[in-house]
Amino acid sequence: MLSKLDHHHRVTLEKLFTHPLNHNIQWRDVCALLERIGDVHETHRGNWAVTVGGETVSFGPTRTRDLTEEQVIKVRNFLRSLGFGPARVSAA
Repeated sequence: MLSKLDHHHRVTLEKLFTHPLNHNIQWRDVCALLERIGDVHETHRGNWAVTVGGETVSFGPTRTRDLTEEQVIKVRNFLRSLGFGPARVSAA
């Protein structure tokens, strides 16, 4: 699955998994990454839902351009459940 990601997507992955938490991760970059690995759509309530392999996760509404800390952590956990993580990012 990592082979489907271009340089821009890999940079976004690196930002998501950096420590300390990066506060400059834009939703549009994360959506582009998630669209590469699954189906992303905005619900009628403004939440972002991502479906990969039949599993759907909601990431809440976007009120700002950048992800909140809570959203970064939720995206990290979701990506980890799919097999992505800091080691997989740097190996790319």
